[in-house]
Amino acid sequence: MGRWTYRTTVLALCTLAFFATMVARLVISPVVPAIEAEFGVTSTVTGVALTGLWMAYSLSQFPSGILADRYGERSVILAAIGLTALASGALALSPSIWVFLALTVCLGAVAGLHYSVATTLLTKEFENIGSAIGIHNSGAPLAGLLAPLAAAAVASRIGWRYSIGLGALSAAPIFFLFAWKVRETEPARPNQPMRDRIALGPLTELLTRPQIAFTALLAICFEFVWQATASFLPTFLVAHHGYSIGLASAFFSAYFVIHGLTQPTIGSLSDRFGREAVAAACALLGIAGYGLLVLGSSLLVVGAAITLVGTAMSWGAAVLPRFMDYLSPEERGAGFGLVRTSYMLVSATGSAVVGSVADIASWGVAFSLFLVLLSVVVLALGANALRGP
Repeated sequence: MGRWTYRTTVLALCTLAFFATMVARLVISPVVPAIEAEFGVTSTVTGVALTGLWMAYSLSQFPSGILADRYGERSVILAAIGLTALASGALALSPSIWVFLALTVCLGAVAGLHYSVATTLLTKEFENIGSAIGIHNSGAPLAGLLAPLAAAAVASRIGWRYSIGLGALSAAPIFFLFAWKVRETEPARPNQPMRDRIALGPLTELLTRPQIAFTALLAICFEFVWQATASFLPTFLVAHHGYSIGLASAFFSAYFVIHGLTQPTIGSLSDRFGREAVAAACALLGIAGYGLLVLGSSLLVVGAAITLVGTAMSWGAAVLPRFMDYLSPEERGAGFGLVRTSYMLVSATGSAVVGSVADIASWGVAFSLFLVLLSVVVLALGANALRGP
């Protein structure tokens, strides 16, 4: 992207903001067993809590776009980072599982204000949006590299509550850095009444456009797998393969390292070779990776599986720009938020479904569900290619 410019600063700080909101969510997963032990609950209950987090995160996407159109992207992103710090700190102090569940939902809601708005801001700044979105998305894997290991280490020494408090610790300095370096942004529709933005007719028309609906189908399948993996991969490695929490957390971090390293490449490849071809490749890699993850227990096999899965879960850098390809510049604020809310709301059931299947059957059966969903992606893309434009 050449020499360092203001738009590079915006990209870097949006990526760090995404990192902060993701850390606050990811520090929960490695300490799920400790939370279940302290509150005396099953994986179904913690799965419901994590599904509540992701559902709230999903529901925030659409209003975040409307708020950005009204008040500007910078204000909304700052609200997302600041409120994430507060919610994360409160979550660490939860006195009961019910308070924990409620605060987990609140955390998801405020963290969800960031992504759609930041993507819209970057779309204004960059022409190669696949590459920009890929770099921005790498904030999540960067969080995945640091958060699980840090959470496991802190939990083993001073308790899981301090691990969750790491979310507040990461968000606070990024809030001040973003406020310092990113200029005020002009709102796209400062005077339009917000009730006009939620009229049912235009919303239904946008969601039912064939290209938008098809992309949403792909995103639902991919996101279900991504969210359930982010919620339960460490638990799966402990329960299904008998790994220690430390080793499981190390593999979880490795997953996110690979996820982070491949995000910009996936985005660049989608700009060059097309969104559909790269999305299909991600799904095929995921089928191979999750298959190995379920069937093999050796360090070598699990390591290979994590490499494939980490690459596959970089699908967002190929699929999400496809939404922008079919939205006009005027629609991208609230429109992208709307489609994010729609597909993520369905996918947010991933944690509850996978946790319940694990309780009823086994973790191997639960993770085998991912093979079905990724096969749906491959078949849908193949059928769409055969049908032609």
